[in-house]
Amino acid sequence: MPRLAFANSFWDGYDTLEKPIRAGVRKAMAKFQALSAAELNADKGLHLESVENSRDPRMRTIRITDFWRGVVLAPDDGSDVFLLVNVLPHDDAYSWAAKRLYSANTATRALEVRNAAAIDQLTPMYEEAARRAPALLFEKVSNGTLRELGIDDHVLRAVRSIADKAQLEAFATLLPEDQLEVLQYLAEDFTPEEVYRDVVAVRRPADAPSEPVEDLATVIANTSARIRIVTGAEELEEMLAKPFAAWRIFLHPSQRRVAYRIAYGGPVQVTGGPGTGKTVAALHRVKHLLGRSDDSRILLTTFTNALAAGLRENLDLLLDGDEELLARVDITTVDAYANGIVRGRDPRVPQPLGDREQQQLWGRVVKRLGLPFTEQFLAQEYRNVVLAQNLRDLDSYLEASRTGRGARLGAGRRKLLWEGVELFEQTLRDRGETTHLRICARAADLLAERGPTHRHVVVDEAQDLHPAQWRVLRAAVAPGPDDLFLTGDPHQRIYDSRVTLGSLGIQTTGRSFRLRVNYRSTEEILTWSAQLMAPVRIDALEGDAIDSLAGYRSLLRGRRPETRGYPSRQQEVTALVEQIQQWISDGIAPSEIGVCARFNLTLDKAEEKLQAAGVPIVRVKGQASVGLPGVRLATMHAMKGLEFRAVAVLGTSADAVPFTREITPADLDPLQHQSDLLRERCLLFVACTRARESLRISWSGEPSRFLPPARAN
Repeated sequence: MPRLAFANSFWDGYDTLEKPIRAGVRKAMAKFQALSAAELNADKGLHLESVENSRDPRMRTIRITDFWRGVVLAPDDGSDVFLLVNVLPHDDAYSWAAKRLYSANTATRALEVRNAAAIDQLTPMYEEAARRAPALLFEKVSNGTLRELGIDDHVLRAVRSIADKAQLEAFATLLPEDQLEVLQYLAEDFTPEEVYRDVVAVRRPADAPSEPVEDLATVIANTSARIRIVTGAEELEEMLAKPFAAWRIFLHPSQRRVAYRIAYGGPVQVTGGPGTGKTVAALHRVKHLLGRSDDSRILLTTFTNALAAGLRENLDLLLDGDEELLARVDITTVDAYANGIVRGRDPRVPQPLGDREQQQLWGRVVKRLGLPFTEQFLAQEYRNVVLAQNLRDLDSYLEASRTGRGARLGAGRRKLLWEGVELFEQTLRDRGETTHLRICARAADLLAERGPTHRHVVVDEAQDLHPAQWRVLRAAVAPGPDDLFLTGDPHQRIYDSRVTLGSLGIQTTGRSFRLRVNYRSTEEILTWSAQLMAPVRIDALEGDAIDSLAGYRSLLRGRRPETRGYPSRQQEVTALVEQIQQWISDGIAPSEIGVCARFNLTLDKAEEKLQAAGVPIVRVKGQASVGLPGVRLATMHAMKGLEFRAVAVLGTSADAVPFTREITPADLDPLQHQSDLLRERCLLFVACTRARESLRISWSGEPSRFLPPARAN
């Protein structure tokens, strides 16, 4: 009986199909799966037909509706696996299929596809231009080295005519995925050895045949991370019913090697830009650890309640709802975990204050003591020096390093400031209140006395954790193999937390991995968003190195982001409603659309207009929003960890991004001023990189200075 496999290229197109076409796909695939090989070839309903003049003789089409066809790669070697690669209108399907050629990569052994017709058409033109070029992009890399990295002769001819990165980009949509990534790495000055390690080795299965084979079933098996074979009718229906959900737990070979390594000798750090699959790798690491023992408990933790809710939902999806396995994983925020530890010792844990209430209390401290500091300065000094270094007395503060703080403080001014710290903490005690970070400090002390609570700790969004929170996590698990698995991206650091992991007993040297390929957003969204961060320097998680987006790329293509300014906020919101209605009309489900803004007040106006237009909405507020139908409305902070097919970023005006009240004046503390501006820039970067296919940025009045100049008009 024929078996049906689905390529990722199919899911990319399937997500955008209108509902009647999706229904036709489900019906055709169910019928396909029920037929024998003989029945399939004779069946008049599916119309399994060859494609005339196709570059690949295995290309077939099947009937989806009167006007739509599915493109199928059929076996010609006696195997029974058919690969569904695309669904297109009738004429487009035949044209698309005729130009494509599928083959096995000679290095990774994976199935790959190229637009052979377009490559053959462009190559002579580039060869002519290459004769006049002063230098060629890959002239220092030998043919032998390129072949060892999987570049075949068809692509090699084109490669030898490419003069610069712009020309490589012109070829990008035509080349096989594995070969393109090899070339992009080389173009970014990675050595052939690094490219083999980071691209070829992670994609090649450990049990791959020593010599390349063209047997379709074998090649598909070698590409299992990007192709899924359906084994039953229920599985088929489930996959087709929720393809976007399946995308959230998809694991690429470059991530699989990190997530499913048998064991690590200590803490592991996985970094990468938005959409590179850090969270997915963390979830699969949890699954791997669950499979190694029947009794070990795992702490899966992150920064906010909304992120924890997303982790819980996606882990449930990954584990197919296995309650027994899920029961062994504690999924919560670091603050909630710390609170539970302290509450276990004393049920009467003081109520933690929010950031705004803390700053108001600092204002009262300044007035009462007549201190020569602003409440903002005191709050930052308390967070970034006192709590960060766990300082408990004046002598410790007098000797403490204040690296990262721009205003110099001599011994006299430090003593004055410490009076403020003591009054602040005494006031909290008198009121029966505390702060989240003080609860973390207490929890770390208790864990040091009582011992760890978990065998493994997996951390997502590690870049936003404060040193006090890291001390809790370090104490939650005993040092040793597979103790800590950390994922994060310094470009998404939207809270003022600075940390050197090594100083907290978390050494990741030799166990750090960087993911460089975005599997969520299109290259157009990625390129535009990366411009937001281009003017600034980003410190790595360890704090002693620079983190870079060099080599960061997407394999998906789509529309360029739209940027638009309006004379008034009302006109901007009206245009937003029209755009969302258009997205829904195009087949994007409301729950796959995200709208974000810097302030809740801006979202209130959008909510009012959307409800008046009959558009269902959900305000993102942690776990309560999971599973509900409707367009998601969230602040930029709440967008962290989320992703949508379409995103509208509202209110990116000069007076909102950056928000002046959040920026320390440069004359008060120049280093903190730059840090605050960077945090606001990162916040906009996070918001824009939540989009998978469509991104729209708008403002009223003057645009934010962070927006790329060429797009801000």
